[in-house]
Amino acid sequence: MNAGSEKQYGGLDRFRIMAAILVIAIHTSPLLSTSEWADFTLTRIIARVAVPFFFMCTGFFFMQKLGTDHSRNAYLLKQFLWKVGKLYLLSILLYLPVNVYAGYFTEQLTVFSVVKDLLFNGTLYHLWYFPAIMLGVCISTFLYTRLSAWKTFWVTMLLYVIGLLGDSYFGFAQMNPYVDSIYQSMFTLFDYTRNGIFFAPVFVVMGGMIANNRRRKKKKVAPYAIGLGLFGSMLVMEGLLLHAYQLQRHDSMYIFLIPCMYFLFQLLLFWKGRNRPTLRKLSLYVYVLHPLCIVLIRGAAKVTGLTQLLVENSLVHFTLVTVLSFVLSVLSMKVIQRFRGGKPDQSERAWADIHLPHLQHNLREIQRVLPKDCAVMAVVKAQAYGHGGWQVARYLNKLGVDHFAVATIDEGIELRKKGVKGEILVLGYTDEHRIRQIARFKLTQTVVDDEYAKKLNGYNVKIPVHIKIDTGMGRLGESWEHTEKIASMYRYKHLQVGGTFTHLSVADSLEASDIAYTKNQIACFQNVIDQLKEKGINPQKLHVQSSYGVLNYGELQYDYARMGIALYGMLSKQGDKVKTSVDLRPVLSLKARVVQVKQVEKGASVGYGRAHTAQKDSTIAIVSIGYADGLPRMLSQADATCLIRGKRRPIIGFVCMDQLIVDITDMEEVRRGDVVTFIGRDLEEGITAEEMAQQCKTITNELVSRVGERVKRVYHD
Repeated sequence: MNAGSEKQYGGLDRFRIMAAILVIAIHTSPLLSTSEWADFTLTRIIARVAVPFFFMCTGFFFMQKLGTDHSRNAYLLKQFLWKVGKLYLLSILLYLPVNVYAGYFTEQLTVFSVVKDLLFNGTLYHLWYFPAIMLGVCISTFLYTRLSAWKTFWVTMLLYVIGLLGDSYFGFAQMNPYVDSIYQSMFTLFDYTRNGIFFAPVFVVMGGMIANNRRRKKKKVAPYAIGLGLFGSMLVMEGLLLHAYQLQRHDSMYIFLIPCMYFLFQLLLFWKGRNRPTLRKLSLYVYVLHPLCIVLIRGAAKVTGLTQLLVENSLVHFTLVTVLSFVLSVLSMKVIQRFRGGKPDQSERAWADIHLPHLQHNLREIQRVLPKDCAVMAVVKAQAYGHGGWQVARYLNKLGVDHFAVATIDEGIELRKKGVKGEILVLGYTDEHRIRQIARFKLTQTVVDDEYAKKLNGYNVKIPVHIKIDTGMGRLGESWEHTEKIASMYRYKHLQVGGTFTHLSVADSLEASDIAYTKNQIACFQNVIDQLKEKGINPQKLHVQSSYGVLNYGELQYDYARMGIALYGMLSKQGDKVKTSVDLRPVLSLKARVVQVKQVEKGASVGYGRAHTAQKDSTIAIVSIGYADGLPRMLSQADATCLIRGKRRPIIGFVCMDQLIVDITDMEEVRRGDVVTFIGRDLEEGITAEEMAQQCKTITNELVSRVGERVKRVYHD
């Protein structure tokens, strides 16, 4: 477990900005005033890595979500198309005035031409990217889920070769009248083979293959750097030769672009640094908005009579467009953030930062160690362990998780009302009088014993259920010894059994006696399952493991894994050892503000019960968080600390309901409004939830679940 590491995709995030600048270069030709050949080399060869890079990023993050469940894959694809489609539509609407000015809406405009532009060309020259990535992902997903990865690659490579003959190698296609006629027919459907059929799929698939193979062995930087240098040089030579012999119809697709992109992308994965979601958004905004900036700069040049300086000087033109694109993009991001309500106000009290990229990382780490056909059932009870129930569930929905577990029917109803899709299993007991709510909100109820099953069935309302078997936990569930009663629970006609499960009581322990107890629980469960099958009963989906069950008994082959505390980047206790190596990252940080700084004389007492007496003249800070916000009152006697300006400072006196006191003697720089960190990092120092839980003689599960409703959650993506 590595709680502090964040150096996953920093290189990709930073290169997105470079790629966006290269796209601007393509459309402004910065070196044209100096040298036509230099500009061609930059904008028509080197800069052509930009869009394939964006395609590969999409493939890298999207394709690794795909599995063997076709319905889940279809759901992921639908969500992706909806997200990109909305952005495409907004971009079309943004550029309608430009289209009108350019004469797009003329008498020659037909339904066919509009459909062609929407599906392939884009309604403005740079908007072709959006239909291309949507169509490319559709093709890649269709192939990737039906063929092996390498067969998929070769099919998309064949499409790319076909596209080459309609792009930079068009001169060869023209040499054969029959081939030329085929391509001329194709160009009536789309203007370029640089589109979502021939261009995008191979790069999407390459990104997916890199994502799914990158953990298999340790890799070194040097081979990729050499490969990029070699194939990058060959790419430049290829482009210059094609240009010299005037073989291109367009110049987006090259043979050596394929290996060049492979080595470039692999090399970027070695670029260490924190993930920068803001850079991802910024690069997208720049891509969308830069043509508008070109129009604005040209308009300003025409009005001021400075066309020769601002436009005809290509380097100045490129620089101005680039600067304006970034300025306008940053302003647009801030306006949209404000329009959406922005982040909760952190200036008054306490808040919890929820790092969604860490949640995604933890999910991928867990999926990595699970058996191939085992799906994650995300446990989001108790407001997702204090992280925000429906917010976390909806985010996990976007990542492809469609099985959730809650403790109560009301938690399940809240998720449904907030739009969470998929199965929601109520792990706890629900009064049978609420059975119609279970059906209405399409929840799945846990059947805890045969008597309860009879009561539920008696209401003549069909509901999905999971059967729980008690194998030694001593809580809910029919005892594993009552085989006949368990079997009868599957025969009630109004109970649609979708799964069977048990709960391991000491899976977190590696003590020999506890391991033996856990293995006995597993054996008892399996014995019941075997007997059910002998009776002709299908127990449906099986699930046994929760977080520690996966980390210590990963060899078990079941259908679901109920992931709770590990999904949020924590273990229950500090120093816990597990058999499976996973890189978990804390999702939650808990913070508050200094609201007052004051001096305390030697001998003076502070707080309720005069619990602390100053041993010398001291300085204290009053912090706006207390036990009503989830901080245990026991911290007062636990020699606990918090972080202020990157330094550990002791919490003194009793923790009050709404406030607490921190000794900041010898820290003169502390001021009202300074951030105080209780869980999380501040500069080089960090406090984990496990550490605080140990100080309070409890477990992290309890600690984070107690984070109160008045602590605002701030979600970072």
